[in-house]
Amino acid sequence: MKGTAGKAFVVVAAVLSLVMAASAGFAETIKVGVLLPLTGSLAKFGEIEKRSYDMAVGEINAKGGVNGKKIELLFEDDTGKPDVGRSAMEKLISRDKVPVITGGYASSVVAATAPVAQQFKVPFVICTGSSDDVTEKGYDYVFRVNPPASEYPNAVKSFLQGVARDVKTVALLYENTAFGQSSSKSFEKDAKDLGLKIVVKEGYQAGAIDFTPILTKVKAANPDMIYMVSYVMDASLLMRQSKELHINPRMFVGGGAGFTLPEFAKSAGDASDYVYSATLWVDTLPFPGARKYSADFRKKYGAETEYHGAEAYATMYVVADALKRAKSLTPKDVRGALAATDMKTAFGPVKFVSYGKKTQQNKLDTYMVQWQKGELEAVWPKNVATKKYIYPTPHWDRRR
Repeated sequence: MKGTAGKAFVVVAAVLSLVMAASAGFAETIKVGVLLPLTGSLAKFGEIEKRSYDMAVGEINAKGGVNGKKIELLFEDDTGKPDVGRSAMEKLISRDKVPVITGGYASSVVAATAPVAQQFKVPFVICTGSSDDVTEKGYDYVFRVNPPASEYPNAVKSFLQGVARDVKTVALLYENTAFGQSSSKSFEKDAKDLGLKIVVKEGYQAGAIDFTPILTKVKAANPDMIYMVSYVMDASLLMRQSKELHINPRMFVGGGAGFTLPEFAKSAGDASDYVYSATLWVDTLPFPGARKYSADFRKKYGAETEYHGAEAYATMYVVADALKRAKSLTPKDVRGALAATDMKTAFGPVKFVSYGKKTQQNKLDTYMVQWQKGELEAVWPKNVATKKYIYPTPHWDRRR
């Protein structure tokens, strides 16, 4: 009996030792919550951002992590739906006890989750959700790395003033989401300031299967420019059907979002040629690590990245930098470190400032790209251009 009891004691001690060792090892990681649409209609964006977060955290951990501790990412799939996102945010805060949360793609999801982060006083570092009012509510636990939707068209505006001065009329098409509505309102104001007349203004349900009725109105109005705020599948269908209906404005312009993804060119085919888009980043910008990030992403995943991925990649570095500087890993101290952020990233400089109605908002320049022969080229401003812009857009029947 004594021998059996002794053996049992040894086994129990060994098990306890393993458990304690595992716990000690787990304590050496810092959990960071990441909220992204990994399934559903926005999954392509979620995928490129998840890959970029993974790349960044791999690099950070390989260089010693955060003061010797590795970062452990806890991804939650918000499916692009506000109620799902809210539940995921609550789980990360209440069950997983993370000191900071990042991600946030769809503006509608961000609008639903930012108040939760504020309520529980856990910092939320947004990488993409761009509806203007997110940083206009006075939240002190909500930070945004990317520019707000109203600033996306800034480069488009300067192009219209400097090059496309013969554009006088515009058709404005946008999806009825928080991002689409915020972007369309700001562009409508920009158009007024530029003296442009909006001859068609049409919102639509995201995921539409036929834009012919809307595009027929556009063709009848014969605008000089068509400005579209759409995610990737809608963007592709809009261009394919514009080709079918032989609509020939002087410019097709996307308001970012789906128009910069590689999937846009694949899905729209040659209808994507000459389409312009507002964008927040290209890898030829003189930011530290921009080209390397793009090349490493291509090598690792066998695919191209673009501004959404760069936002996520840079945001992970912003979070890691704050964790390193925080007095402790409590949400309050991490929030204090984030507020003092002033750093250079592959996406551009990051410093959270207040201006206008906005608080804890990063302020950046924007750019304009154009699809040329299946490649997305930076065309404006001139100092960042990789190719000269092609303007006006050639008529469909004059293309080779």
